[in-house]
Amino acid sequence: MKRFLCTLFCSGTLLCGADLSTVHTVYVLPMAGGLDQYLANRLTNEHTFQVVTDPKPAEAFFTDRIGASFQAQMEVLFPPPPPPEKPAAKAEKSEKSDKRSRTDDAPPGLMTDTVNKLGNPAATSSIGRGKGTIFLVDAKSRQVIWSTYVPPKTTQSSDLDRIASDIVTRLKKDMNPKAKN
Repeated sequence: MKRFLCTLFCSGTLLCGADLSTVHTVYVLPMAGGLDQYLANRLTNEHTFQVVTDPKPAEAFFTDRIGASFQAQMEVLFPPPPPPEKPAAKAEKSEKSDKRSRTDDAPPGLMTDTVNKLGNPAATSSIGRGKGTIFLVDAKSRQVIWSTYVPPKTTQSSDLDRIASDIVTRLKKDMNPKAKN
């Protein structure tokens, strides 16, 4: 039974490694303490992945959170297309706006939507983030293809750089499973 579980676990690791081999460009989402900057630096310097500054061509995303906050961030980066407006609805809207402008005595700007609305707080909040867990998420399937846990001891730059180095070292080992033996 133990051998079976070990074989199953190892084959899962190899499958994960196969997914990693298809990734060449990554986008690093903002992380707690500015870890994203250190991670981008290490990924670039060690030629692990090409780090892109535009999320659209990225094949995968590095993030320190998944779930609803990650999905909200993806919707900000990749907004869904607006539903097509029907021609009849456009004509109706213009008639209503003409009637409203003729009958409203209120000064413009009152009782309207505010201009400076805050976005979804879940997308930018650092509350509830896992401290030390880093995920690599496939851009198309939105599935986690790799993750690691490296808890920070402090938020000093030397510690964050060490963590980024550890993450890239672990990633390189998982990308090249033959070197493990």
